[in-house]
Amino acid sequence: MSRLLTALLAALFIPTAHAALAVGAPAPDFTTEAAVGGQPFKFKLADALKQGPVVVYFYPKAFTSGCTVEAHQFAEATDKFKALNTTVIGLSNDNIETLKKFSVEACRSKFAVGADAAGKVIKAYDVELKMVPGTMADRVSYLISPDGKVAAVHASMNPDGHIDAMLKAAEKLKK
Repeated sequence: MSRLLTALLAALFIPTAHAALAVGAPAPDFTTEAAVGGQPFKFKLADALKQGPVVVYFYPKAFTSGCTVEAHQFAEATDKFKALNTTVIGLSNDNIETLKKFSVEACRSKFAVGADAAGKVIKAYDVELKMVPGTMADRVSYLISPDGKVAAVHASMNPDGHIDAMLKAAEKLKK
């Protein structure tokens, strides 16, 4: 298949991600059930921001190919984020039981994933996947600064690029 035809098919069948919150916008506060290393806990954005910046990344569905790749990439970069005093949490509308498993298998027990089964956080950040509203999040990553504002955003259905964009933004914020 030619590159042009492949590109055209991708444009037709692979949705593009959109970021509803702009840099400088206030990030909606939230509390959600989360898991890291298979252990559930309550994640509170306001509490995490007291420790430093937070990457809040939204993804469509646990255990799907792109979401697993992205989780592996965030897991591999966890030490770099920690060195920048930055917390990472992934959010989807999966339930906590699914995410307890995903936090071990895909996230390699390195960072938390939050359950937004009712879609409240997804709606607050306006990152619903337009093709299936109310059921999945779009693939969008935000860096939230300690003052509660969006410091950076990366929106792409391709999982590649999210980690680099958030690391660069966290480095810039640290300076």
